[in-house]
Amino acid sequence: MITASIVLYNTNSQQLKDVINSYLPSPERLLFLIDNSPKEFDLNSLKIDLYNIRYIFNNKNLGYGAAHNIALHKALEVNSNYHIVLNPDIRFDNQILNDLELFMNTNNDVVYLLPKVIYPNGKLQHLCKLLPTPFDLFIRRFLPLFTFSKKVNDRYVLKHFGYDKIINPPCLSGCFMFLRMYTIKKFNIFFDENFFMYLEDFDIIRRLHRAGKTVFYPNVTIIHDHAHSSYKSKKMLLIHIISAIKYFNKYGWFFDHERKKMNKQILKEIDSSF
Repeated sequence: MITASIVLYNTNSQQLKDVINSYLPSPERLLFLIDNSPKEFDLNSLKIDLYNIRYIFNNKNLGYGAAHNIALHKALEVNSNYHIVLNPDIRFDNQILNDLELFMNTNNDVVYLLPKVIYPNGKLQHLCKLLPTPFDLFIRRFLPLFTFSKKVNDRYVLKHFGYDKIINPPCLSGCFMFLRMYTIKKFNIFFDENFFMYLEDFDIIRRLHRAGKTVFYPNVTIIHDHAHSSYKSKKMLLIHIISAIKYFNKYGWFFDHERKKMNKQILKEIDSSF
């Protein structure tokens, strides 16, 4: 069985309908909608079959990771083999789920998959990353236009490998997280609820990377609208900064042996593939 979860917060109805229709809930594919909104969402307004959708209204904003943890525990209860964390602003051909499931079934050492991700206009999103240093994140957010900054950012997002090969980076986007539930259960790996929003994906994928391969799989593609909220809202920027502080407090600001080791390994893997 495959399960999936989408966290709602005043979510756009059409976007939600698009991603649900992409996933196509069925007896073999349950979907959990975890709602952090101030008021309940009217699912009937979507005019879709709700039979294999489980809606949970929290009556408060628990945060992104905490809400998905509810779904992960539900997935364990129904003995799901794989669970997909979905952003509400993505869409894809339903067939890719069969391709991803087959890849996971034949590669038992893989604990997480991310497909190739593009913008609606077809432009590639560079979502494979090194584990970030404070310098990487500062340059990326506040000094993106300088020539030196572009070189730093290109290295950080592993741009030179071309995004056309299967690789095993320690840091990937959380917009579409295809997770092996056996690993979640065995190692008790859930979202760290100290992160309200932002970098919770970096944190959990880093811990998953300790347990197995966290793979970028370019053979299938999804579309991600990717609003860049923290670039448009001072409030979201502040939340992003707070999450970054929590992340580096947890793992180390300038001295992080694990970061150095994992980054060295993926750079070596990429260089040897040419």
